[in-house]
Amino acid sequence: MSNQKQNGSIIAIITMMFLYAMIAFVTNLAAPIGVVMKNDPEVGGSNTLAMLGNFMNFFAYLFMGIPAGKMLTRVGYKKTAMIGILVGFIGVLIQFISGFEALEGYSDNIIYLIGAFVSGLSVCMLNTVVNPMLNLLGGGGNRGNQLNLIGGTLNSLSGTLTPMLVGALIGEVTKETDFVEINLVLHIAMAVFAAAFIVLAFIPIKDPEIGRITSQTKFEHSAWSFRHCLLGIIAIFVYVGVEVGIPGTLNFYIADTSEMGAGLLSNAAAIGGFVAGTYWLLMLVGRLCSSVIADKVSSKTLMVVTNGAGMILILLAIFIPKTVMTSMPLFTGSSFEMTQVPVSAMLLVLCGLCTSVMWASIFNLATEGLGKYTAQASGLFMMMVVGGGVLPLVQNLIADNVGYMVSYFVPLLAMGYMFWYALIGSKNVNKDIPVD
Repeated sequence: MSNQKQNGSIIAIITMMFLYAMIAFVTNLAAPIGVVMKNDPEVGGSNTLAMLGNFMNFFAYLFMGIPAGKMLTRVGYKKTAMIGILVGFIGVLIQFISGFEALEGYSDNIIYLIGAFVSGLSVCMLNTVVNPMLNLLGGGGNRGNQLNLIGGTLNSLSGTLTPMLVGALIGEVTKETDFVEINLVLHIAMAVFAAAFIVLAFIPIKDPEIGRITSQTKFEHSAWSFRHCLLGIIAIFVYVGVEVGIPGTLNFYIADTSEMGAGLLSNAAAIGGFVAGTYWLLMLVGRLCSSVIADKVSSKTLMVVTNGAGMILILLAIFIPKTVMTSMPLFTGSSFEMTQVPVSAMLLVLCGLCTSVMWASIFNLATEGLGKYTAQASGLFMMMVVGGGVLPLVQNLIADNVGYMVSYFVPLLAMGYMFWYALIGSKNVNKDIPVD
C-alpha cells in the first residue's frame, strides 16, 4: 500500500470515529430530556409519553434507512455524511426552539418531538456511512469488526457524558422545569455540528474501492434471501431496543421519587443521569477491551458470552427487592462518587459491559458472505434501528402499568433471541447463492 493511500485510509478512519461519537451525542439527548417532559403537568408523569422523544429519534430510521443506503451509492460517503450533519444541526435547532417562552403546554412538547425526529434522520444517515465504511476499510472479518468496536468506544464515551451533562444542568426536576433549562446543551450540540460540517468539507475522503456496484451489476436475489442476514436484521432491531431501554428506563426509575421513596435521593434527576452515564461508561470499557481481542475472538463467541451474562444480570435485577441497597461508584463526569442505589440498578448498569459488543458483532455476522448484497443489507439494518424506539416504548408502557422491574422482561427476551442467533441463526446456509 502506498503512503498516500495509507494516509487517506487513516484520515477516513479517524473521521468515521468522530462521526461515531456524534451519533451517540445526538441519540442520548432524548432520555434525560425525557425526564423534563415527564414532569410537565400536561404529560402527567407518564413514562410512555416521556419516552416519545427517544421513540421519534429512532422512528426516523424506518423512513431514512433505505434512502440513506441509496444516497450512499449515488453521492458517496463524504457527501452523505455532510448532508447528515446539516440535517442534525436543523434537528437540534428545532429542539432549541421548543424551549422558547412563547410556547406553552403541548406546543413545546410537539416541537421538541419534531426536532427529535429530524435528529433521528441525521443519525441514521451518519450510521449508514460509518458502519459499512469502517467494515470495508478493515477488510471485513475480525479486522472490520475491530474497527467498528474501536469506533463504538468513542460512541460510548460520548454516550457516557451526554446524560451526565444534561442531568447536571437540569438538577432537581419539578413541574416548573422547562426545556429552556437544557439550552446550553443544545447550544453545544449546534456548535459541534457546525464545526464538524466545516472540518469535513476540507478533509479529503475517498470512498472505499472494494465492493463497488455499477449500473451493470445484476441482482438475481436480495439480502432477504440469506437466512442469517434476515435473522440478523431482527437481531439488530431487538439489540438497539435493549441498548437504549436498559439505561433509559433506569434513568426514569432512579428519578422517580414516588417509586424510590421521597428523600432517598436528594438530587434524583442528576443521580439518574449519572447512573445512565455509568452504564454508557461500562459500554465504553467493554468496547475498548473487546476491540483489543476482536481480531482473535470471533463475533459469535463474543455474542454468546455477553448475552448469556446479560440475561443472568437482568434476571437477578428483576427478582432482588428494590429495598436492598448498595454503595456504587457513579461516574459524575470528572470523578467517581460512592452513591446509595438499589442493587438491581447496579446489576442493570453492569449490562453495559454485555451490550458493548453486540452492534458490531451482529453487523459482522449478518453481512458475512453477502458480497454485492452488502450495501442493500446495510440499508435494511438502518431501518431496523427503529427498534431503539419501539422496544423502550413497550418497556415503559409496561413500567407505567405493572412496574419498572417487570418491564425488564422485554430486554431479557430480546437478549434470549440474540443468544440463539449467535449460537444457531448466524450460520450462512445459503452459500449456493452467487454473490460476485
